[in-house]
Amino acid sequence: MKEKLLVLLVLFLLSLSMKAELPEKIVVLTFDDAVISQYNYAAPILKDYNFEATFFVCEFPAKSDSEKDQYMNWEQIKELSDMGFEIGNHTKNHINVAKVSLDSMLKELAYIDYQCNKYGIEKPMTFAYPGYGNNIQTQELLRQQGFWYARAGGGRPYNIKNDNPFLLPSYDIAGNDTIKFYDAVQSASQGNVIILTIHGVPDIIHPWVNTPPGLFKKYIDYLKKNNYTVWSLKTLYENLHFN
Repeated sequence: MKEKLLVLLVLFLLSLSMKAELPEKIVVLTFDDAVISQYNYAAPILKDYNFEATFFVCEFPAKSDSEKDQYMNWEQIKELSDMGFEIGNHTKNHINVAKVSLDSMLKELAYIDYQCNKYGIEKPMTFAYPGYGNNIQTQELLRQQGFWYARAGGGRPYNIKNDNPFLLPSYDIAGNDTIKFYDAVQSASQGNVIILTIHGVPDIIHPWVNTPPGLFKKYIDYLKKNNYTVWSLKTLYENLHFN
């Protein structure tokens, strides 16, 4: 009887330690810079499709009032959060974190935390390197600050077993070259997550990172029709560590 109970206990403990198998085709959508078209155009489409996303926010330095209108304010960022989207940290001023002191980087991070707390937004647990600039010191600082992930560039899948979570690779799909998008998402496989970097939809001030609205809608349609699982980085982390 004791042996049977011991076996049952072992099986129960093993079941607790096992993680549920991830879907085969996972795409994570990430948006940078708090561009207003993400709020006006992209987010409502994602909500209609029941897709998740991570919005990496900053207060992008604007040269004029008209430029300032091209970015979300904190009330709008709060609305995105209330819609169920993840809000991530992109520094206060969109700085290249590899070119400033660690103290300066801490202040940039803390400002986004402060604003999120002020507006009732969950504390960001994921980070995106502005312009993809980073180094070992900044990676370690983010780890020490309790972040789960830090997203960079690289143009390849994120291998959940082998890749550094503080150097997440992603694909930039800006522009009119649709091959970039299809090649990226079609490389999704078990254990290889596709992370996409998107800026404005459209991006008026920075046309070199513009995603045309019509193409964006086409891409989202494709993901839906082809049974992709579209998550935020937060949901990816939770499925890897808590399920």
